[in-house]
Amino acid sequence: MSATAVSVGAAPAAPVPRPRAGGRRSWAAPLAAGAVTAWLSAIVLIPLAAVVVRSTADGWASFWAAVTTPQTLAALSLSLGASLAVVAINAVVGTIIAWVLVRDDFPGQSVANALIDLPFALPTIVAGLTLLALYGVRGPLGVNVAYTRVAVGLALLFVTLPFVVRAVQPVLAELDREMEQAASALGASGATTFRLIVLPNLVPAILSGMGLGFARAIGEFGSVVLISGNIPFETEVAAVRIASQVENDNVTAAAAIAVVLLAISLALLLAMGMVERWSRQHDQ
Repeated sequence: MSATAVSVGAAPAAPVPRPRAGGRRSWAAPLAAGAVTAWLSAIVLIPLAAVVVRSTADGWASFWAAVTTPQTLAALSLSLGASLAVVAINAVVGTIIAWVLVRDDFPGQSVANALIDLPFALPTIVAGLTLLALYGVRGPLGVNVAYTRVAVGLALLFVTLPFVVRAVQPVLAELDREMEQAASALGASGATTFRLIVLPNLVPAILSGMGLGFARAIGEFGSVVLISGNIPFETEVAAVRIASQVENDNVTAAAAIAVVLLAISLALLLAMGMVERWSRQHDQ
């Protein structure tokens, strides 16, 4: 047999195996997860754990005594009640503002859209001073609510408004409007279309904004400390109570109150997350 025949009849050489791209990247996911965990631990988990440990430095009896004093309970009650009220108001007003910014066109819309983010950029102590100048004794509006619980609510409304607006706005912008048009063509009113079609799609975003707003409001200090007057049993919020305990060199009691605020915020965020997941599964 000729060499040519042998070469023709021979089986083709097997291709040289190449390493798969997935094999080369197999180490990337664990490394990224480890880096994220280490960063979160250094920035969030370890400091929070230190606060928890400090709060129980004198024992659980001391912890309980610190968080159940009448003045502390009054401050916690005011912070919790005001935060819940503010979140409920922002859920409605923030959704309306997001709707107007997305669905309507009007002069100065870009300016109004930019002003929504002002509480994010403005230092909270400046916000408190602004509210005091506007709603204080010598305010230009002739409305004096300084050193009252109304002032606490105004301050919290100011710093938490963007959360719901910015959470709802992108969802509303990407919402398919063909369903609304179909419902309108079938004779549904605007209110019915919003309640049955638009609102269910916005609920997860609204809940997300409410959760973030509540977490911000319940621990707010800078915007409240000036306009509230910090009157015990009247306008003293939990964050100011913590600051006063630190100033009195009672860091353990301050840490105990901080742990209570942390537990309340975490519990509500987890509850809202569960409701949000249930809402998405229900919609599917």
